[in-house]
Amino acid sequence: MIRVVIALLILLLGLAMTAGGGWLVSLNGSPYYLVAGAVLVLCALLLLMKRRSALGLYALLLIGTLGWSLWEAGLDWWALAPRGALLVLFGLLLVIPGVTSPIRGGRAPLLLAVLLSTAVAAVGYYQDPHDLNGELPGPVSPDAGHSELVPKGDWHAYGRTALGQRYSPLTQITPDNVTRLRRAWVFHTGDTDTTTFEATPLKVGDTLYLCTPRHELIALDATTGVERWRFDPDIEPELNRRRQICRGVAYFPGHRQPPLATVERTNPQPEEMLAATGSERDSLIDPEDLHCEQRLFLPTADARLIALDADTGERCARFGDNGEVNLWNGMPNPEPPLYYPSSPPAVTDQLVIIGGLISDNVSVSQPSGVIRAYDVDDGRLVWNWDPGNPERTEPLPEGETYSASSPNSWSVASVDEALGMVYLPMGNHTPDQWGEQRDPDAERFSSSVVALDLATGKVRWVFQTVRHDLWDMDVPAQPSLLDLDTPQGRVPVLVQPTKQGDIYVLDRRTGDPVLPVREQPAPASLGYQTVATSQPSSALNFNPPPLRERDMWGATPVDQLFCRIRFRQLQYQGRYTPPSEQGSLIYPGNFGVFNWGALAVDPVRQVAFTSPSYLAYVSTLVPRKDDHSRHVSSRGPGANENYGAPYAVKMKPFLSPLGLPCQQPPWGYVAGADLRTGEVVWRHRNGTIGYPSPIALPVTIGVPDIGGPIITAGGVAFMSGGLDNKVRAYDLTSGRTLWEDHLPIGGHATPMTYLDDTGRQILLVVAGGHSAIGTRGPSRDAVIAYVLDDAAAEKDVDQVR
Repeated sequence: MIRVVIALLILLLGLAMTAGGGWLVSLNGSPYYLVAGAVLVLCALLLLMKRRSALGLYALLLIGTLGWSLWEAGLDWWALAPRGALLVLFGLLLVIPGVTSPIRGGRAPLLLAVLLSTAVAAVGYYQDPHDLNGELPGPVSPDAGHSELVPKGDWHAYGRTALGQRYSPLTQITPDNVTRLRRAWVFHTGDTDTTTFEATPLKVGDTLYLCTPRHELIALDATTGVERWRFDPDIEPELNRRRQICRGVAYFPGHRQPPLATVERTNPQPEEMLAATGSERDSLIDPEDLHCEQRLFLPTADARLIALDADTGERCARFGDNGEVNLWNGMPNPEPPLYYPSSPPAVTDQLVIIGGLISDNVSVSQPSGVIRAYDVDDGRLVWNWDPGNPERTEPLPEGETYSASSPNSWSVASVDEALGMVYLPMGNHTPDQWGEQRDPDAERFSSSVVALDLATGKVRWVFQTVRHDLWDMDVPAQPSLLDLDTPQGRVPVLVQPTKQGDIYVLDRRTGDPVLPVREQPAPASLGYQTVATSQPSSALNFNPPPLRERDMWGATPVDQLFCRIRFRQLQYQGRYTPPSEQGSLIYPGNFGVFNWGALAVDPVRQVAFTSPSYLAYVSTLVPRKDDHSRHVSSRGPGANENYGAPYAVKMKPFLSPLGLPCQQPPWGYVAGADLRTGEVVWRHRNGTIGYPSPIALPVTIGVPDIGGPIITAGGVAFMSGGLDNKVRAYDLTSGRTLWEDHLPIGGHATPMTYLDDTGRQILLVVAGGHSAIGTRGPSRDAVIAYVLDDAAAEKDVDQVR
């Protein structure tokens, strides 16, 4: 009876592989599946007829499969397993005494084939062809890691400082003691309606500040995690989005120079203001503003920018209209779901500078991507830079609007006040996958890094990372600023990661490349729209090699076969294959090798800690019959409909029928790079089989990361954004994983670290999951503090109302 069941299962597998293999051959694919399927069908029939030759034939199939697998994949266990594991399992069952009775003899060759296949797989398991071992260099510039404007134990901005380095000069946690990290306290925000908690908290003095996905701002005691106050911006519930995002708030510590508003209000001579100190300068400040000397800026989902007193959470009444400015002022196409600021603004001594997110691919008539600079004291608009009208930066008169659908900056900006520039990572010109109706003047800023003059908003330089972007390859991450030692001397540089995997190292004074950048030929047009003939690429990059049919993957030969068929059906000419009606394979996909989590740089060692991810996507153009019907969406505002364009677009990950990525792992790494040489020094798989499997197993496969890393001067890097719901510590020198803890749900925000009032270094992790990637867990609103204390007892500080 067992023999019959096994024979029928082998017959079903053989029929599926024969049919699919024939289809694959018709698409000029590998003939293996057709041949192997036919052999499986014959083996099954021979088993049913109780023929001894069935076992010998099956042994030949295993040996042939092993040889073909090694030829295609080498000694890569994760690539070998789906090719042969199921066949080896059937072979093992067939050699068990009694299973194939009354067939006598013939088991020895099959047993040998099973043992050989298993032995090769075992060798492959302990070898990783994707692993790169090395050690990053030690410190270069001893004094480069500390800003006098931010105390060592604080974290004042999204990237700790306005330079966006995500580097802390704290040294208490080291590779030698990091395994002693224990939970000190857990706070629950109470915002559990969404699973897109991306906020990186700030720490100022003895207080933590964070925003929830619903844009509530919460102040916590930095030592105990006890809530001090909470501000609710009172957003209309119907404006809440399915993936509403607040990545953080911005902090203003008080003036280092005379405030702009004060100069205008009292009209002193400029030299008098600059010379004023102490009580003299205090006398020039309106007493009504003293309670807001230190303030927070909260962006909201209904497009407001609110100023709050950092001590009390009360509105700063002199800022705008009762503490807020309306970002819809001057906006074309004012439809609330289409625009809001998802990231914290940049703050200087005089200005608060803010961009905003524009919904991708809704229509050709979207709000503007304008960047605006407001006086930090009174909320007066000082300048506006509109990529569709870049020369006119003076505030628009009442009644005029900015240009529609221009490239936006939805991520986090960086600032160098000494050079007088703000650096903006720019998104794509919408619609992302249709480029025939774009403003050519505005498109030069699409998917670029733009440096604006702080005083005037004028363009100082622009560096475009993708020409005529048709792939949603926004520049998604905050630039990191540091001073780099080069053969030509020390150079102030900007380090910019991109979705396509390039990391550009530019002179931030001019935008000129410090590490080489070369132009590469790009795929030709597929006839739907014009394309750029070439694309830039940096010498420092994590660009994956082009996909091949042999790179397709699955848990079994059947879903791997499905992925091979789909690969052959899709348009694919390598990186930058244009979208098509047939469906185009986009790799890297718009999830990005790097996304808004960016990377972390150590300005002392002049190195970067990165977390590249690799997922392929499919982009399909869908002809539109009119400008108002839904073609690809089910509800508002109409994602990917491209109203007004000839095509809507379908964007989805390239997955097998089992929901697994169609390209073989690893899908995610941690990697260390020397920024002076552009060399990737080490690279290791990151994350276990908890993703995408519903069962967590301690087997390192390499999963995507969405979040971001930090670096400490103690030589430890931290990251919590892997899709297996873990926070991990890494040795910065080698990339070796030192410690990990299981989170209640994915920690898809960048961690941060600070000193509490008792002098303990705290690691803070926000764990709230992310609906776009389907992370699962029981808690969606956790803020978790870790401390070096073997006796630390976890306290659940839950004071939600």
